[in-house]
Amino acid sequence: MTTPIQSSSSLIAALNAANSSLAQNPAATAAANSSITTQSQFLTMLTAQLQNQDPTNPMDNAQITSQLAQLSTVSGINQLNTTLTALSNSMSLGSATSLIGAGVLVPGSALNLSSSQATGGVTLTQAADNLSVTIKNAAGVTVQTLQLGAQKTTGVVPFSWNGSTAAGATAPDGSYTFTAQATTSGVTSTPTTLAYGTVNAVTPGTAGVTVNVGSLGGFALSAIQQVL
Repeated sequence: MTTPIQSSSSLIAALNAANSSLAQNPAATAAANSSITTQSQFLTMLTAQLQNQDPTNPMDNAQITSQLAQLSTVSGINQLNTTLTALSNSMSLGSATSLIGAGVLVPGSALNLSSSQATGGVTLTQAADNLSVTIKNAAGVTVQTLQLGAQKTTGVVPFSWNGSTAAGATAPDGSYTFTAQATTSGVTSTPTTLAYGTVNAVTPGTAGVTVNVGSLGGFALSAIQQVL
């Protein structure tokens, strides 16, 4: 009658050893922590069952084995998720690294004029009868309005500016800002603007890969709307 309890004690000791190993792993992820919590809860319930079982009808080894098999399945799924997450992060880092030196469009309204050339973009969520971009200098004064015309599709619309002003002059190189306005069936909207910059570094982190786009700052890899 004591054999099932002795077998259970061995299994409980094995679970305790597994929990200790996971707790001491500094690289444990949220999925691993979830697995530890699950094992702890299971251990608490199993211990309660063993302590309160009927002495004349103790839990047999088959019952304990079945419950441990279920726990093993859950732990295996958690470990698989951890592995897939690590693989995904590794692939993201590889993709981001290939962007170093490339020009990209990311959310922002900055427009840098250099050698009388500047690039920006707009994201449309619906087609537009007309799309315009208003460019302002550092003092907030409008220097030019670009008419980009009708846009029949949604998505990213890149544009370039040669520095010409509304007055027919040439704007000096430097930093400018811009806004966008779309008109569809007489209704105006303000699309999301995209700033242009060059990727100069990538940094892996717990929240994913951060792409550094020069003076524009750091962005998640998913924030890159287009590579030019």
